[in-house]
Amino acid sequence: MSIHALTLLGILFSSFLTGLVIFFLKEESHRLRTWLNMLGAGLKLVLVAALLWGVHEGKDYSWSFEFLPGLQLALGADANSVLFVTLSTVLWFWTTLYAVGYLEDSPHRSRFFGFFSLCVTATTGIALSANLITFLIFYELLTVSTYPLVVHRGTPDALRGGRIYLTYTLIGGTVLLLAVAWFSRLAGPVAFKERGVIEALMATHRGELQLLFFLFVLGIGVKAAIVPLHGWLPKAMVAPAPVSSLLHAVAVVKAGAFGIVRIVYDLYGVENAAKLGLLPPLAVAASVTIIYGSVRAVFQDELKKRLAYSTVSQVSYIVLGTAILGPLATIGGLVHLVHQGIMKITLFFGAGNYAETLGIHRVSEMNGVGRRMPLTTAAFTVAALGMIGVPPLAGYVSKWYLKKGAITAGDEWVALVLAGSSLLNAAYFLPILYRAWFLAPPKTWPREHPFGKWETHWMLLAAPLVTAALVVWAGVFAESSFSPLAWVKLIAAREYGP
Repeated sequence: MSIHALTLLGILFSSFLTGLVIFFLKEESHRLRTWLNMLGAGLKLVLVAALLWGVHEGKDYSWSFEFLPGLQLALGADANSVLFVTLSTVLWFWTTLYAVGYLEDSPHRSRFFGFFSLCVTATTGIALSANLITFLIFYELLTVSTYPLVVHRGTPDALRGGRIYLTYTLIGGTVLLLAVAWFSRLAGPVAFKERGVIEALMATHRGELQLLFFLFVLGIGVKAAIVPLHGWLPKAMVAPAPVSSLLHAVAVVKAGAFGIVRIVYDLYGVENAAKLGLLPPLAVAASVTIIYGSVRAVFQDELKKRLAYSTVSQVSYIVLGTAILGPLATIGGLVHLVHQGIMKITLFFGAGNYAETLGIHRVSEMNGVGRRMPLTTAAFTVAALGMIGVPPLAGYVSKWYLKKGAITAGDEWVALVLAGSSLLNAAYFLPILYRAWFLAPPKTWPREHPFGKWETHWMLLAAPLVTAALVVWAGVFAESSFSPLAWVKLIAAREYGP
């Protein structure tokens, strides 16, 4: 077995084995569990960095195993998969650090971190899947591994949120299974990037390909939270803050968005999808989701629900960029995969800090919180302004490329959707920032946790400060050689030509 194949397997097993070991640890083994978590996350970072360098240098990374006649479990790495696996790995490291601090005194920590590691393993598998069968297997493993995290607290609300989550995702998974089986019967075992198969079928099976695309989007769109398939996401906010961070920025909704990117670019091919008339309906669905999510967010007083509806809106920017034919829109959509991740995880880290330290769960309770928790609120502010699209932050870069790409493609109406969304983003984020910084704090907070000289636990503080710094870096240094934008431009060049 080659060193490149071992690298792919190492990326998977660095979190899988960590999770298996943690399941068997006693609850009081706090120090050992922390070391195992951070060791697994750190090792995955090193391996992904090696993969990133290798793919950039043109190295071939592949591994396959035929587990049934004609069915292969296949892993590979291309520019798209490396983008997603790098994002997931970097954010998993900081989410792990955050979760260790957040759950320091909580029960069932071994169970939590065991499933936590399995969740990231499934997300990594989705990123590195080289064919539809492998993608489907890891996609369903993601559902199985995240459900225990959603219901972790065991309260009636948590169990109800988990049931709703499981219902939506299992139905979506069933539809995806149908689509994969049908497509495999029609085209045979097809690896991603083998677009010649689609081109050969377009003349004789046009209607089937169109229906299959609809089924793929329907099945994957549940996790991408496309309206009306989004209903599970606000309900899942009953989960602890580290789980919310995983759901929104690292794993579930990001896996859904990445899945749609895979179907459009790596299974059908964007030009073939355009010839089949598949892109305009996808663009309309994404646009409806963008506006709907933003409108619903405006009226939420519960902070995590406001952020959840914001995610419904913001993730569909990725889908919208995918649905517009042209390199600029592709750049805007794909770079938002990264930018939305680092901005949204910062917001959820902040929301978790407010809840854990001061017992704040609602926007109406946030008066003057910036004076009590200035560093957390500064990080939250950076991410919120980035979401609105204020230059020179990461969100501005995404929206600029999306708007420019839409106008270049002749879809001027998309620019209006983006402008309306930005105004709505301001409508639900600016009141939070105004309350936090400019209104007088209450005499007492709902609940105050003493953390000594720190405004909160140092692990809870380090994570949002680092991810907020990434939001600034990704915008200010967007044109540097090591930015997400530079990598996404490479993907677009390979897709459309230089």
